[in-house]
Amino acid sequence: MSDYIEYNGKIAFHPGYYINECIEASGLTQNDFAKRLGTTPKNLSILVRGNQDLSYDMAMKLSRMLGTSIEYWLNLQSAYDALLAEFDSEKELEKERRVFGFLDYKYFRTNFSLPDLPRRKDEQIAQVRRFLGVASLSVLSHRDMAVSFRSSSGDMAEGSIIKANVMVQIAANIALRKEAPSYDRERFRKAIGYALTQTTAHDSFYPRLCDAFLEAGVIFVVLPNIPGSRTNGATKKIGNHIMLMVNDRRSNSDTFWFTLFHEIGHIINGDYGISFEDESGDMEAAADSFAQDALIPPEEYRQFREGDRFDLQAIKSFAASIGRDPSIVLGRLQNDGIIGFDDWSMNSLRHRYRIRMAY
Repeated sequence: MSDYIEYNGKIAFHPGYYINECIEASGLTQNDFAKRLGTTPKNLSILVRGNQDLSYDMAMKLSRMLGTSIEYWLNLQSAYDALLAEFDSEKELEKERRVFGFLDYKYFRTNFSLPDLPRRKDEQIAQVRRFLGVASLSVLSHRDMAVSFRSSSGDMAEGSIIKANVMVQIAANIALRKEAPSYDRERFRKAIGYALTQTTAHDSFYPRLCDAFLEAGVIFVVLPNIPGSRTNGATKKIGNHIMLMVNDRRSNSDTFWFTLFHEIGHIINGDYGISFEDESGDMEAAADSFAQDALIPPEEYRQFREGDRFDLQAIKSFAASIGRDPSIVLGRLQNDGIIGFDDWSMNSLRHRYRIRMAY
């Protein structure tokens, strides 16, 4: 600290500066002045150097000893604090500008109707700050800011951390606005069973799943992806509810459903956090196993594999027998190396989702 501050052509002196002037004018030593004031020499020394705020009690003692008003001393402190806050705010804005450099304002304007503010970066920052509900965008650079970054995410680039935190913050804010009963694990299991019946309902599954999950205390949010976030989805406890977020980065039907059930697996296993691409570890393996077995029952899949017939009609027939969309079976066969990802004869089984999201 200092006994004065200069910023933007303005200067404000700490009350300690004026107290020191009073000491010098009195002809007393600082020790003697402190004794007359009813404080210790050490406390007075700290105050004179500007290393401590002036308290109301000290302002009262000074006013009684020197014949000034209490307000005189308190106003000096207020003026100093105001300029210090202005200075600190500008330093914080510099940090925000750096964080904002990793983001594209167009994402917020296009998807969440923030105002168009071309070339007015500081106003854009203020809008995004208010939209996300944070005191400063600088908090977005902290790992685990909103939810756990699992250890397997490793040394992530700062930009990816910021973007991932933005997505979780948006999803959490959406969830906070929803009214839902407390999370009920058994009811959620029933909702999961219902979700499995909706894999062929490409145009209508999203609102149906939102409603079914909501009844179990799980708030389902699909967000537009922020390029570079590296996120697939996230889960977070919010009060008595659970937020389940996936983004539209994996918008092919097979990868979408696997991503969704991977996040459901994390909830069932009581493991909350962000799922990033290429993650590994026991928690990720458990969530993958849950998704894999939920989407395609293991015994039925084993029998299908033993049949050794994987043409278009065979895939459709097997998918119909287990009540799943054929793209899910195709995705599993591709993942297992049985069908190549470049086999264009399977194109008719693929679907690309464009989910209309309401916020």
